Amino acid sequence: MAEKKKAVTEKEAATTCACQKVRMAARAVTRAYDRALRPSGLRSTQFSILVAASVAEGIPLHRLAEILGLERTSLTRNLAAIEREGLIQVTSVDGRTRSVLLTPVGSARLKQALPLWAQAQQTLRARVGEKDWPILDHSLAKLKEVA
Repeated sequence: MAEKKKAVTEKEAATTCACQKVRMAARAVTRAYDRALRPSGLRSTQFSILVAASVAEGIPLHRLAEILGLERTSLTRNLAAIEREGLIQVTSVDGRTRSVLLTPVGSARLKQALPLWAQAQQTLRARVGEKDWPILDHSLAKLKEVA
């Protein structure tokens, strides 16, 4: 005999929705990192782009978007602001492929921001707890993988 599906209630959707909980957590974490990075003049999204551009010199836009988990249009919008500040340079490789390079100004700004990021990371890690941090890290990676 087939089991009847239980009707979902609004209360259940409001209290158990993984999407909503992850979005709320992401916004809270973003605000914390943005506050910490404020003295550098960077937001967390800009910081992540500068880090990736520094680590993977001359990275193509499509690959950078993949690494950061962004739609290419969102990445392009984020790049525009930091390119205007002279922190990155977007160059055409072959007429079709564009790559992102960190400029000397961007490298200096990133060096200024790294200790601020490290403090935010350590604060969050301490609040989560050293025992739970690896569990959280693994769970977030798994959630990204299975979604």
